[in-house]
Amino acid sequence: MNQEIQIAFPKGISLTIKREDLIHPFVSGNKFRKLKYNLFQAKAEHQETLLTFGGAFSNHIAAVAYAGKEQGFRTIGIIRGEELFDKIEENPTLKFAQENGMQFEFVTREEYRDKNEDFFIEKLKDKFGDFYLVPEGGTNELAVKGCEEILTKEDAIFDFVCCAVGTGGTISGLINSALPNQKILGFPALKGDFLTDEIRIFAKKDNWDLISDYHFGGYGKVNLELIEFINTFFEETKVPLDPIYTGKMVFGVIDLIHKNYFPEHSRILLIHTGGLQGIAGMNIKLKQKKLPILKSNG
Repeated sequence: MNQEIQIAFPKGISLTIKREDLIHPFVSGNKFRKLKYNLFQAKAEHQETLLTFGGAFSNHIAAVAYAGKEQGFRTIGIIRGEELFDKIEENPTLKFAQENGMQFEFVTREEYRDKNEDFFIEKLKDKFGDFYLVPEGGTNELAVKGCEEILTKEDAIFDFVCCAVGTGGTISGLINSALPNQKILGFPALKGDFLTDEIRIFAKKDNWDLISDYHFGGYGKVNLELIEFINTFFEETKVPLDPIYTGKMVFGVIDLIHKNYFPEHSRILLIHTGGLQGIAGMNIKLKQKKLPILKSNG
């Protein structure tokens, strides 16, 4: 569902947000897109178990747990941080995943770095038996195929399409399905330049750019300015934003509008990739730091 943002912007620029967060109540946004064809493939291979990786407040972990339950799969989550094994009840994301049947394996951060190595995968198969492997964040060729379906015919009117970037799957799908006149802008949630190479693995065009000035210090980092922006945006539009991905992207786009980055009368489409389940966990951290909490529909 596309929702035009009723805020007056200079130079006749218009903003519209694609509410991918409304696709599914628990498998929202890009997680639904990324899992769609992977679940088809797992069933085609007659697999009964999905195994994947994630951190303490991972949208991906929550989505795989619910989607797996909904589709009749056993699910296993390899969780970064062995100290979390006795803190499930304090963690809204892990608690939700466990309530939806996910079995956890907590590993050290050092071990977690080996998650893509053959020896590590073989060790997991020795322990859990055969499984269908869904990568951290869900990005693979089938995930990109799902994300290519985000843009529809009605989106042909837009000059720019903007999204947050985590593992690069969503933006790769947008790049592949965009029209020749459209520019795709990605706003990385992480520090570092490695994402360009990751995106080039899957992206088939050069109609894109990464804007790396709005990560707010790195993955999962927020400050008072970002919190206040997200809350003001919610008050003005009734659109909730997560602080890890979409909130930073929307902040960046609006900041660039005021810095004259976009030409006059640009029509800009923002992709809301979901992630709202993470707000509860972030608000726990914000309360501990005596910062304002994030507003949402929840």
